[in-house]
Amino acid sequence: MAIVFSGMQPTGEVHLGNYLGAVSRWVRDQAPGQYFCVVDLHAITIPIPPAELRARTVDLATWWLAAGLDPEVCTVFVQSQVREHTELAWILNCVAGMGELGRMTQFKDKAEGKDFVSVGLFDYPVLQAADILLYGTQEVPVGADQRQHIELARDIAQRFNSRFGDTFTLPKAVFPEAGARIMDLQHPDKKMSKSADSPQGTILLAEEDTATRKKVMRAVTDSGSEVRAEPLPDKQGIANLLDMMAAVTGRTVAQLERDYDGRGYGDFKKDLAEAVNEFLRPVRERYQSLKDDRGAVEEALRKGADKAREVAAATMAQVRERVGLSA
Repeated sequence: MAIVFSGMQPTGEVHLGNYLGAVSRWVRDQAPGQYFCVVDLHAITIPIPPAELRARTVDLATWWLAAGLDPEVCTVFVQSQVREHTELAWILNCVAGMGELGRMTQFKDKAEGKDFVSVGLFDYPVLQAADILLYGTQEVPVGADQRQHIELARDIAQRFNSRFGDTFTLPKAVFPEAGARIMDLQHPDKKMSKSADSPQGTILLAEEDTATRKKVMRAVTDSGSEVRAEPLPDKQGIANLLDMMAAVTGRTVAQLERDYDGRGYGDFKKDLAEAVNEFLRPVRERYQSLKDDRGAVEEALRKGADKAREVAAATMAQVRERVGLSA
């Protein structure tokens, strides 16, 4: 099995897009040699109250465990509990270039119009490269918006290897299969997001069934009535709902189009709301059980950090020796 690293920031509420686009695939494919990290250091590149950060860090891990990540199989941990991440990030800063960081599209988007932009936000991709390279990562499951960051991690690793000797594996971005990119219910041209200011467009894992049902029933479609995904962009709204139904039921969009031929959006939305709630119900129930045992979740994270640290420390010992730092 390939060595895999993936992470998620503990900011905002966990939603259906997170679950379908990332967590459910992590659970399905989990194996030894896979690392799933709550990247709390990345979260502080923008202001977040300390108490909220701590609470959200544990809460995000709780959702992962409720979804089925097994700490006995894979490694689940918190980034800041493995100090080698920050140590390697500094060393990689001395290999990365200002120009290539300044070209990062996500930095430009997030910094645009801001009076204050932290150095951490600018340097975010280097810490991300350190996260990945510490573990000999071969595959990084990401969305298309992270492609540029993985390419930068490869470039930094290659440059380090050229200067100091073969040290880092060059990671490869792995993209989710079709249907895993879930869009906002009210703005189907935008990805469902934890940070989006669209509460009615985002299905939260923590919400009640009734809230999910209302959001689906009010989802934007179009002026037509055919339950079909084409032609785009006229059918962008219903196409998103068809993708969602396909993801939670395992049926293809083509099958769904045949099943709902001659039926209206109302019938389809009712069925979709029930399918989404049925799909999420086991995870929601397990989360409630785990939420009452925060100590067990924190212990699992501590054990995960210990496992991660063994690998990270070995990597850093080699890196320190290669660049000439004192033992």
